[in-house]
Amino acid sequence: MTFSVEKIEAMIYIIQGHRVMLDSDLAKLYGVETKVLNQAVRRNRERFPKDFLIEPDSNELAELRSQIVTLQITSNEKNFFRHSPFLFTENGVAMLSSVLHSKEAIQVNITIMRAFTKLRSFLAMGGALEKRIDKLEKGTNQLFKVVFEKLDHVDGRLAVYEEALVPKLPRNRKKIGLKTHLKD
Repeated sequence: MTFSVEKIEAMIYIIQGHRVMLDSDLAKLYGVETKVLNQAVRRNRERFPKDFLIEPDSNELAELRSQIVTLQITSNEKNFFRHSPFLFTENGVAMLSSVLHSKEAIQVNITIMRAFTKLRSFLAMGGALEKRIDKLEKGTNQLFKVVFEKLDHVDGRLAVYEEALVPKLPRNRKKIGLKTHLKD
């Protein structure tokens, strides 16, 4: 069974600032039961330090639940995960290939590594775009500051100019308009 990079990208979540994959998703990709995958990991626990494998606490599980928007959460949310899942970082997924010995596991691992690489390049590109937008915003702010200063200066000149052009009317001048007289 082959999986696209895009399908695998949808299985990558962010926990503790790490991009991770669920043990159950990886088991599906490798074509094994989750229980079998986790047994292989437990038998080789020294290959999976904390930065390769995360065992989430209740807060991290809640954060993970909020990221999995495609699943329907029932009213009994406590049973969302029967057992606390293993969360594998990119390095942990790479290490799985040394624990699972099959040709399918190798091919799946290659596809997963490509998905992680693609995400990393998107994040790097996003950082570069953010810097360019910040630079553009600073330049625009400086330009508008100059424009508004010029407008304030012109507005001050216009006020002086208008006073010179508009004559002052005497207070006791004869007013123009219709007069109505009410007689009883």
